[in-house]
Amino acid sequence: MPLREKALSIVQRLRQQGYESYLAGGCVRDMLLHKSPKDYDIATSARPEDVQRVFPDTVPVGAQFGVILVLVEGDPFQVASFRYDGPYLDGRRPIHVRYGSLREDIQRRDFTINGMVYDPIDDRLIDLVEGQKDLARQTIRAIGDARQRFEEDRLRMIRAVRFAASLEFSIEAETFAVIQELAPTIAQISWERIGDEITRILTEGGARRGSLLLDGCGLLATLMPEIGAMKGTPQSPDYHPEGDVFQHTMLLLRHLEAPSETLAYGCLLHDVAKPLCVRQEAHRITFYGHTERGAEIAEAILKRLKRSRTVWDRVAYLVRNHLRHVQAPKMRLSTLKRFLREDGIDELLELARIDALSSNGDLQYYRFCKERMGELKDDEIRPQPLLRGGDLIAIGLTPGPSFAEILRQAEDAQLGGDLTSRQEALAWLERNYRNRG
Repeated sequence: MPLREKALSIVQRLRQQGYESYLAGGCVRDMLLHKSPKDYDIATSARPEDVQRVFPDTVPVGAQFGVILVLVEGDPFQVASFRYDGPYLDGRRPIHVRYGSLREDIQRRDFTINGMVYDPIDDRLIDLVEGQKDLARQTIRAIGDARQRFEEDRLRMIRAVRFAASLEFSIEAETFAVIQELAPTIAQISWERIGDEITRILTEGGARRGSLLLDGCGLLATLMPEIGAMKGTPQSPDYHPEGDVFQHTMLLLRHLEAPSETLAYGCLLHDVAKPLCVRQEAHRITFYGHTERGAEIAEAILKRLKRSRTVWDRVAYLVRNHLRHVQAPKMRLSTLKRFLREDGIDELLELARIDALSSNGDLQYYRFCKERMGELKDDEIRPQPLLRGGDLIAIGLTPGPSFAEILRQAEDAQLGGDLTSRQEALAWLERNYRNRG
């Protein structure tokens, strides 16, 4: 059963039990924009205990705030009771809630485009906040008093940017002004929630627009001042005719289309250390050490944003190695093969491609690597080893740290084409290491 049909079955079941129930929030917005919703939320007059009584398979994810997950054939649907929120003291949750009317429930929501509900039974849109008008105007506007909405949940400031970026909307002037005023307070909420929103801005479309909006409203200065520091950092015009490091980075983000989280952060942070490493020499500008230093800074930023270790390890790899492909034509064959088989090479080369397109457009090194990857078979890049540790023991060598180096030398010779069979490898081992135990 499609998600929409499952959601409609929840609405219909609640109606049959005598409760008001509607599709609510982002799914209504997406339907009006003729987009397929990724999920469906339901708003209802039923209280949490009522929802749990009506549906056999539920999870009380936020029962104290009137939110129950209803599972239909394994798919979760958020069912929220109409409510009115009490005061917010932590910039995230109300200290208490009371159950209320549909009107009160709508008035507590974040933006007008998310404040509409739809009655799928009677095919009726209920719009008490002029959400349709703002959709037509392509505008993100807070419901009611913008300051109150953002003080209730400061994450809404970043969400405003995310919606504006992904939908290619503008942020209404008063809403934007309040974000600018409250931007320094954004770090009062959890960094996990912040990191999730920043990641969505970078990966759901509109990464460049979202980053520029974060900068324009002051949120970037609080969340990632290292990015703002790129402004005004000059680059040699022969390699970077596009301008300073910030302009270059924003151009990279323009090329992202539904990227992975790691590629998106790799693009954002690949030159993050240039402001610290910039040097003006006689006829050029240099950034010696910015790749290694940048990897350290990128890791620190991603830890701040509470991304997973897998993410910050991969992004550090991308930042540290984003210029390494330039050396590929000069690499020994064995070194080139090792490079082209590295975990993360596909993302690294995509970063290299976007980096080149956002500067002088020189794709020769990227193309060299891609062509060699196409020419080399997998068993040429990742061959079965001709020697193993037991072979070293068999000629009298004592196990120890030297084993790894000997096996690496043998693999280098194999990758370079100097050793093509096990017999050749054993002869090489005898010749070079017999009686060296």
